[in-house]
Amino acid sequence: MPALPDLIILFDGVCNLCNRSVQFVIKHDKQKQIHFAALQSEAGKKLLQQHNLTDKSLNSFVFIENGKAHTQSTAALHVSKYLSGGFKLLYGFLIVPPFIRNAVYRFIANNRYKWFGKQDECMIPTPELEARFLH
Repeated sequence: MPALPDLIILFDGVCNLCNRSVQFVIKHDKQKQIHFAALQSEAGKKLLQQHNLTDKSLNSFVFIENGKAHTQSTAALHVSKYLSGGFKLLYGFLIVPPFIRNAVYRFIANNRYKWFGKQDECMIPTPELEARFLH
């Protein structure tokens, strides 16, 4: 079995906001370090299980960084470290207490389908991006 990449985003593959977020990360991850798996995929389910997380308790995505799983706002802020330009500065918001950050995160996550819509199936990566998606 091949080794897993060090940086993996697990995202809700049917959520339009989540899919746009993945596209944003792809565009701003100039070093192409971050890999992706839909929460609904076999790879996503296995990674959730390995980190003792359930898809029922999650709202949108998980960031696995060097074997450690981050969730909610902490996941988003850790991703920002790997993005180009000024987006790295967002990482500084980790100083905001998690109960405040996560309240905002959960509000958006709980309304994402209503505000941004939902697809019937997970996105299919283009051939150029296929190598960055886990199966």
